[in-house]
Amino acid sequence: MTEERTILVTGATDGVGRRVVERLAAPGVHLLVHGRSTDRGKAVTGHVERAGGSATFLKADFDSLAEVRALAERVRAEHPHLDVLVCNAGISEPDGPRKVTKDGHERHLGINYLAHFLLTHLLLPRLGARRPSRVVNVVSAAQDALDFDDLMLEHGYNGYRAYGRSKVAQAMLTLDLAEEYAGAGITAHCLHPGTHLDTTMVRRAGISPAGSADSGAEAVVALTTPDDTTGGYFNVRRPSRAHPQVYDREARRTLRTVSLHLAGLDHSA
Repeated sequence: MTEERTILVTGATDGVGRRVVERLAAPGVHLLVHGRSTDRGKAVTGHVERAGGSATFLKADFDSLAEVRALAERVRAEHPHLDVLVCNAGISEPDGPRKVTKDGHERHLGINYLAHFLLTHLLLPRLGARRPSRVVNVVSAAQDALDFDDLMLEHGYNGYRAYGRSKVAQAMLTLDLAEEYAGAGITAHCLHPGTHLDTTMVRRAGISPAGSADSGAEAVVALTTPDDTTGGYFNVRRPSRAHPQVYDREARRTLRTVSLHLAGLDHSA
């Protein structure tokens, strides 16, 4: 008997994340549905169950690293193996003033990147535990180089730049994972799922959607089957190149060191 696949999707109660879950819903698949709204979470898990799969809703606000830790602890306690981790949750606040998370980090970097950095590292013992696993980071073609002298954009804040930096950081995490765990049963890819897709985040930003959330979800789902490929950046479904800084090993090393400290992982397991 084939063992049930377990897949965690963050930001899974709306937009691309919800469409990803709906496409993955099937017998033999257990979906861990992350979100902030219990009502929306119940709606998504209900859809999964009607499609013959099973699902668990995991409530957590990525504005708080404590809540990320609690989510990871629950997953580790309840699931001995994780087949796929899709890091999709994120924000885009291009026109507003600079804001910080509950931990004091610039919100784009904190939610889009640092929360997923922490979650991924806490779940590493469950990835590749029994069979090959895959990490998929949903990034963006809107990318901006990180400035390690002002990582939190305390000077000259710009929402578009903050968003772009958070996505470069996610892509850098992807390459780090691909290199560190090559041959160890964990592969990682990242992708730009499409430009200005029809999601709540895009509409709230006052942007007219140019593509469907469904098309973005299809591109994500295409990467969720673990295979021998790793470390790729895809523009929708086409292999492409991310920002040049992503391929700078020294920059990635610096980001990793800073991130371990910010996430409280530099002196903990």
